[in-house]
Amino acid sequence: MATPNYGYEKRQRELAKKKKKEDKAREKAQRKLSPSSDGLAPGDPETDVASLEHDPPTIPVLPTKNG
Repeated sequence: MATPNYGYEKRQRELAKKKKKEDKAREKAQRKLSPSSDGLAPGDPETDVASLEHDPPTIPVLPTKNG
């Protein structure tokens, strides 16, 4: 029976980890270049914290039994 080549397995794990890290860094750089690609624009009222400070959310008025 052949013995397992632990060095080869370890190298493959290291290469996979390195590739995943590079892909993640590439995606992060891409998001930094085009932040509106996620559909969340900085000026969007739903995501802009500054607009929430100026326009408080409205609370709907519920009908009462008498009216």
